[in-house]
Amino acid sequence: MASQIRSGVVAPGTAIPSEAELMERYGVASGTVRKAVAELRTTQLIETHHGRGSFVRSRPPVQRKSSDRFRRAHRLAGKAAYLTEAEQSGGKPSVNVLFVGPVDAPEEIAERLNVPAGSKVLARKRRYFRDGTPTEEATSYLPWDVVKDIPETFAENPGGGGIYARLEEHGHTLAEFTETVRARLATKAETAALALSPGSPVIRIVRDAATDAGRVVEVCDAVMAADQCVLDYRFPARD
Repeated sequence: MASQIRSGVVAPGTAIPSEAELMERYGVASGTVRKAVAELRTTQLIETHHGRGSFVRSRPPVQRKSSDRFRRAHRLAGKAAYLTEAEQSGGKPSVNVLFVGPVDAPEEIAERLNVPAGSKVLARKRRYFRDGTPTEEATSYLPWDVVKDIPETFAENPGGGGIYARLEEHGHTLAEFTETVRARLATKAETAALALSPGSPVIRIVRDAATDAGRVVEVCDAVMAADQCVLDYRFPARD
C-alpha cells in the first residue's frame, strides 16, 4: 500500500480499509496488518483520527522553524507564529482559547519562573488546529507582577503579535528563548484532546522567554502530535 500511496494510486484523504478488510484482501494475519499500518503511520503516509479511522495524509506536517518563529519583525507585523507556519504548510489554521486566568504555579513552572511553588501566575491555555484537526495544546504561564498591569494579556485575543508583543510594549524586551524538548507517548487526556490513536507519540516542548534583564517572563508548556509537526532548529557553530 505504501507504493500505491506514494505513486498517487491511493489519493490523499482516502480512508484506509479496516484491519479485517486488509487481512482478507492480502491474506495475512492481524499482526502483520497492524505492523504494516504502524509503518505507514511512522513514515507519515497516513494519519489516524480518534473515532474516525486512518486516512492517507493530505498535507505535510507543520514545519516549526524555531530559529525564525520568534523574530521581533513578526511580532511588529502582527503575525502569530503558529498561524503563519500552518498557512505555509498549506493548511487552514485556527485556535481555541480554553482558559485564561490565575492559577497556582506548578512546581516545574515556578522553578523556571523563579517564583515560589504555588505562587499566583496567569495561565493562558490554547488548542491549535489545522484544517479542523487538533495538532497542539499549549499553556503559557506569566508572573502575576508582570501581567497585572497589562490588561490585554487577560483577553482571549491579546492583539497582533500576541502576548510577546504586549510584553515588549510594556518594557519587557525579549532577548532569549530556551526550549526543552522531549518525546513520549500521549496520556489519555492528550489522546482525547488531540484526537490521537491510543499509544500515539507526542512532542513536549517547554520554553522559557527571558528578557534582556535576564528575567523569565513566560514559560510555555506545549504538547504536539508528533506526526503533525516537524521541529527545525538552526544554531551557530562555536569554538
